[in-house]
Parts: sequence; C-alpha cells; structure tokens
Amino acid sequence: MLPRTKWRFLAMLLTGFSLTAPLLAQQQDDAPSVAEAARRARQQKQEAAKPAHVIDNDAIPPSAAAASANRAPAAPSDASSAKPAEATGGSTGPAKADANKGDEDKRKSEIEALKQQIADKLEKVNLEQREIALTQDNYFSNPDHEHDKAGKEKLNSMQEALTQFEAELADLRAKLAALNPAADEKAPETPKP
Repeated sequence: MLPRTKWRFLAMLLTGFSLTAPLLAQQQDDAPSVAEAARRARQQKQEAAKPAHVIDNDAIPPSAAAASANRAPAAPSDASSAKPAEATGGSTGPAKADANKGDEDKRKSEIEALKQQIADKLEKVNLEQREIALTQDNYFSNPDHEHDKAGKEKLNSMQEALTQFEAELADLRAKLAALNPAADEKAPETPKP
C-alpha cells in the first residue's frame, strides 16, 4: 500500500505543478522587467526636471495699440517746424535716433541695475528681520532678560541696522520711480515680519 500512496501523492504533485506553471509564466510576462521600470523612472525624472514656463510682463508682447503708439513718430504741427531740420542738412534725424537709442539703452541698464540692487536689499531686509525674530525669541525666553544688557544691546543694534536697510531700500525705490514710473508698480514689497 505504501507504494500506491507515493504514486498518488506524486500524481497530485505533478498535477498541481502543471496547473500552476501556466499561471506563473503568465504572471512573469505581465510584470515589467527591472530594465523597463528603470527606463520609465528615468523618463519621468527627466520630464519632472523640466522647468515650468513662467509668464511675466517681459514674456507678454505689448498690445497692438501700445505698439503702434510707440512706433508712430510725432508729426510736425506745421511746415515751418520741418524746414529747420532740412536746412541743417537733414542728417540730424538718424543721429538723434541713435543718441535716443543709446540713452534708452543706458536708462534700461540703469533700471535693471536698480532692480537688482532692490532685490539684494530686500533679501538683506528679509534676512535681518528673521535674525531679529530669532534674537528676540532667545532674549525673551531667558527668564532673567531684564538684566541681560548685552542681549538688549544686540537687539537694539539689529533694529537700527534693519531701519538703515529699509531707508536704503526706500532710496533705491525712489531712484527707480524717478527713472521709470511704471517700474514702481512692479517693484516687490518689503516683507512684513
């Protein structure tokens, strides 16, 4: 009897393997390979690394009305105002245009430099405000802060430095407003603590 039981067990074992083998093969075919998963991950990483397109005033073209207003030269009001330019040789028009273009380029470069200085000063103001907040937390967390003269002096000097940075920032913004009144609207605000 023993050999019969072994044969039955062996037959059931082979039947079980024969039934599960196709399922295992199918499962392996459906599962992506490691190389395929790595390719997908690399592709997703590259797509995520692409910077988002930011739309700002520099990226938006001016409206047709504004562009035509900028391109249209001022027409002389009468014929007598056109004659002096012709009498001087008529070559002052291109020279004036080149000079105006040079002045405009210089003005734009000054505006950009002022904007950069404002951004730098804003960063300093923001950093100083954060340092003051940390120093205040440390100062007031001390139970004996009324007798901490060094801490109080440090806090006062930091407040004075912040006031000076804010005054310099206001001066830079005033210069920018004098050069370009439209830039005053675009200038970032001073962060509030």
